[in-house]
Amino acid sequence: MAEKKPKKRTTEKQCREQKQAYAKRVLELLDQEYTTEYRCYLNHENAWQLLFATILSAQCTDARVNLVTAELFQKYDSIEAFAKADLKELEEDIRPTGFFHNKAKNLIGCARMLSEEYGGEVPDSLEALIKLPGVGRKTANVIRGNIYHQPSIVVDTHVKRISRKLKFTESDDPVKIEFELMELLPEDHWILYNIHIIRLGRTICTARSPKCAECFLRKECPSCPTEKKKGN
Repeated sequence: MAEKKPKKRTTEKQCREQKQAYAKRVLELLDQEYTTEYRCYLNHENAWQLLFATILSAQCTDARVNLVTAELFQKYDSIEAFAKADLKELEEDIRPTGFFHNKAKNLIGCARMLSEEYGGEVPDSLEALIKLPGVGRKTANVIRGNIYHQPSIVVDTHVKRISRKLKFTESDDPVKIEFELMELLPEDHWILYNIHIIRLGRTICTARSPKCAECFLRKECPSCPTEKKKGN
């Protein structure tokens, strides 16, 4: 009786190449569906408005932030205006965004630091941005990617959730996810991946009731229940 040949083990390099090929197919499908148009979902006219809107977006929907900033940026039309704002009054102005005590404090502190240390300009480096009150890696990467067009990945709730569904990562840590995606995805798609995944998460792959049967990624997505049933 002929001996069975041992199965060849997949090397670490082969696993990495397979995952990169899979990621490439996913990116191609995203590009086909949504084109390569860059779009930020927070309304803004300049760097500081996007910075402040992103600070306000913590634990709040972009739609609600846009409603608030429509009046807010008319009332406070410059960094200097925010730096001189009355804390209690600003709290009331941004109350609908939630966590308004801390957000108002951070907006004023951020505006003062921008005025005093950066000449009223929003810095473009990650190191400088995360020193600003209320600014973490996520907010900093929003500015770097959308304003300064520097390759950056923003790990928001959509990106975290869908990247896990796609098996791009198994982590729950946004910073770890950021670095894993940076290693997996080509730089020219970093911010574009964010934009596409956010759109996908809002329209099809929603958290509460994902429309898997309608999803253009269903044949690639390892978490798609409809495709799993076909394979059984």
